[in-house]
Amino acid sequence: MRILISGIDGYIGWALALKQLSLGNDVCGIDNFSRRSHVKEMDSWSAIPILPMDERMKNLKEKYGEKISFFEGDLLDAQFTNEIIKNFRPESVVHLAEQPSAPFSMIDQKHTVYTQQNNVIGTLNLLFAIKNFAPKAHLVKLGTMGEYGYEAGLEISEGFFDIEFRGKKATIPYPRQAGSWYHWSKVHDSNNIMFACKLWGISSTDIMQGIVYGTRTNEIIDEQDHTRFDFDEAFGTAVNRFCSQAVIGHPLTIYGEGGQTRGFLALVDSIQCISILLENPPEESEYRVINQFDEQYNITELAKKVQNIGNKKGLDIEIKQTVNPRKEKEKHYYKADHTKLKELGFKPTRLIDDEIGIMLDDLIKYRDRIEEKKDSIIKLLKW
Repeated sequence: MRILISGIDGYIGWALALKQLSLGNDVCGIDNFSRRSHVKEMDSWSAIPILPMDERMKNLKEKYGEKISFFEGDLLDAQFTNEIIKNFRPESVVHLAEQPSAPFSMIDQKHTVYTQQNNVIGTLNLLFAIKNFAPKAHLVKLGTMGEYGYEAGLEISEGFFDIEFRGKKATIPYPRQAGSWYHWSKVHDSNNIMFACKLWGISSTDIMQGIVYGTRTNEIIDEQDHTRFDFDEAFGTAVNRFCSQAVIGHPLTIYGEGGQTRGFLALVDSIQCISILLENPPEESEYRVINQFDEQYNITELAKKVQNIGNKKGLDIEIKQTVNPRKEKEKHYYKADHTKLKELGFKPTRLIDDEIGIMLDDLIKYRDRIEEKKDSIIKLLKW
């Protein structure tokens, strides 16, 4: 299979590339390195050091030869996007090249507009390139469970649900109630992709993914294979941030009451899920929605897991509640369907407790790097 990965330099993109190459597929990656520059803007860096792209490519080419290629560029450049799709002719496109941080999108007008423009326009350019040069390609777009929001108090279906209104029945998209400018950009993406499938006959899988955590996959074996691991307030997601705090003796910071509940998925299983979807594409013209996560926890439960596991490793971990900088419900009902991937064969690789143990062991080696940038952990980016 010929797979284009936009955002190959990122946390999931790099790990996915290693997996697909190990399966014998041809991979073409593109990236503009915005994640590196945005994390630097937060005065932080990857806790686990990663190589520059030229060194990454050199190592992969020594192992996989011409099966891997890379081009630096931006999806906002329509000509660049068209040329990549036209020349590589992908059978599948995994779209990961978006600004992925809710806090980053809420900093100010500049960051909001950038997030919306980068994500929405970049996705539109990619859709038109697929329509014109690879109309049979399967587009896999990484979305977020945050598109649904947490306000309705209803169980969340996978993309669509059945309703009855004034005596008539219909199947419609599940309502979106996003909680940040970033999440709204992903909602706009979903609507645009759904329309493109209907209009042009493109087939797409829209992944509503939970929060991903972890340092390793089956293909990340030594230092040259490492994917990035962020811990700053803007890009360090909950479990990753808690584990980074734990290894430097920083209190695990819970926003408000800590009842915020989300779906979570280990990095190794995010890669497994995307790989399953690539092997099982939807029908022509089909817009398929998948809820991609394994287990549901609230933030307090996660912090206590990290505390218990870390203390067994000799870490003296404190949990501390802090003022919530976000406008959100701190306690809410949350139950979401996630059956489609299981029907396709998904089985979790590791329990969250085991994964946290691996993460702590990996991060202890880089304690000094986290300590040096610890001020980036709490910036109280408010909205």
